[in-house]
Amino acid sequence: MANTTEATNMCGLNRKDFQTVINGKKTDLFILKNRKGFEVAVTNYGGAIVAIMVPDKDGNVANVIQGHDNIQDAINDTAPYKSTLIGRYGNRIAKGMFTLNGKEYQLAVNNGVNALHGGPAGFHARIWDAKQMGPRALALTYTSSYGEEGFTGECRITVEYTFTDDNELVIEYLATTNKKTIINLTHHAYFSLTGIANPTPTVDNQLCEVNADFYLPIDDTCIPTGEILKVAGTPFDFRTAKTVGQDIDADNKQIKNGNGYDHCFVLNKREEGELSFAARLTEPQSGRLLEVYTTEPGMQLYTDNWADGVKGQNGATFPKRSAVCFECQHFPDSPNRPYFPSVVLNPGQQYKQKTIYRFGIAK
Repeated sequence: MANTTEATNMCGLNRKDFQTVINGKKTDLFILKNRKGFEVAVTNYGGAIVAIMVPDKDGNVANVIQGHDNIQDAINDTAPYKSTLIGRYGNRIAKGMFTLNGKEYQLAVNNGVNALHGGPAGFHARIWDAKQMGPRALALTYTSSYGEEGFTGECRITVEYTFTDDNELVIEYLATTNKKTIINLTHHAYFSLTGIANPTPTVDNQLCEVNADFYLPIDDTCIPTGEILKVAGTPFDFRTAKTVGQDIDADNKQIKNGNGYDHCFVLNKREEGELSFAARLTEPQSGRLLEVYTTEPGMQLYTDNWADGVKGQNGATFPKRSAVCFECQHFPDSPNRPYFPSVVLNPGQQYKQKTIYRFGIAK
């Protein structure tokens, strides 16, 4: 594996701490550095992002993503999806069951009665083949075998991370299959724009905007009810920026079902598959700003509702609601909702999506 990681870097992570061998495959750490000198650090264990080093309004640089400083902690995290690649199916499928071509498939059930994020040994827990392409780009590839975690078809997946000179982390996904299957890829990055710390502050005062007129309500197992409801007049109205904490504990059945925000928003699109603005998060004290753009029809907003103070990089700890996740994806339980955008991939087709996380300073 080519690797341009230097012995010293801005994020303070050591490459050797991420190097081990799992099932005959080597894990490693890869540093992407743009011309401004800022960094993104990625490990090929689950495609986890373990550092995003960007400045605040005063030029102070901090790590704004939750993760780990060594491979063993990443493997053993009680929140195994933290800042990892998610597949073969991001989000939930009711009872882990779906029908394709008249045949019923049963996936691993790993979230109450439902399948979550591709199963306990999904893409987040796989060793990806990695190739660093210069200082700013990394390609990860993985072949998901027929029957893996209960999914049909052999899928070949490539995910490219690029860190541009405009402090944009661009994630591009490409997949093909040899047999009709379902696929819904995303990245479960846990963003903490204040900078991770001990303890990492809550996101309550951060300003959030989501470009969505509709959202998907969920039942008490976090499966979509099948309705597509207007956000107007609900705690889910982020069309104008408001603090994450403003309505997060509202006396609202949907908020209670998610223990906060854990819902898919139907992004406003002029046409299917267009790369368009999805969300904006602003941290008032530091002035840091994150903008999200995606080709995907949906975005799961998750407010880290179940964290319990687990240890992270360089002594940081991650309490409840100390991060916001913007998981760009197709809708949860789509295989069982034929009127949701299709997640079926056929032989000869290419699955493609692109999501951009752009970091800046609020004006």
